[in-house]
Amino acid sequence: MAKKPVKYSVVDAFTDSPFKGNPAAVCLLEEERDEEWLLAVAREFNISETCYLTRITDSESESHDLPNGTITTPRFRLRWFTPVAEVNLCGHATLAAAHILFTSDLINADEVEFSTLSGILTAKRVSKAKKLDSSSLQNGEAQGSFFIELDFPVVSTIDFNCAEVAAISKSLNGASVLDIKKTATSSCANN
Repeated sequence: MAKKPVKYSVVDAFTDSPFKGNPAAVCLLEEERDEEWLLAVAREFNISETCYLTRITDSESESHDLPNGTITTPRFRLRWFTPVAEVNLCGHATLAAAHILFTSDLINADEVEFSTLSGILTAKRVSKAKKLDSSSLQNGEAQGSFFIELDFPVVSTIDFNCAEVAAISKSLNGASVLDIKKTATSSCANN
């Protein structure tokens, strides 16, 4: 296979200042790659999370947005890797991926859907209303000022009836435990 360059960015999430926040590498792929390659690239970046975006074309997608089958929301496959393994969900790398899409010319929309191991995640561009002075307008700060709203899948919870509840109370200096839940997929040996 011929080597193809990969477009990527490193984005600092949760900040508006360089070299602060939580960094994530965002790689834009033209085609799916095997897990070994994805992991090798994540190891090379050697930061907490590297994510990979691959556009889902109309022919690959379930066309259910409009009656005629037209898709209005851009869709991408999104996968997250640490330097040692693939993970099911990563909030800051999802935010970084949405930022790249909203600030590039890759999509012309205020919403994008990500198909992930955790289900469909949605990111929306929300206009940022802020007080602007004349210097802000001259510096171009009025353009492109937005927040990103993420909608993650809901995880079902169930009651937590482990014998470890007493230990939890003890570790909190005897504080009363009112309610403890666990995800429906987690387990407890004594449950």
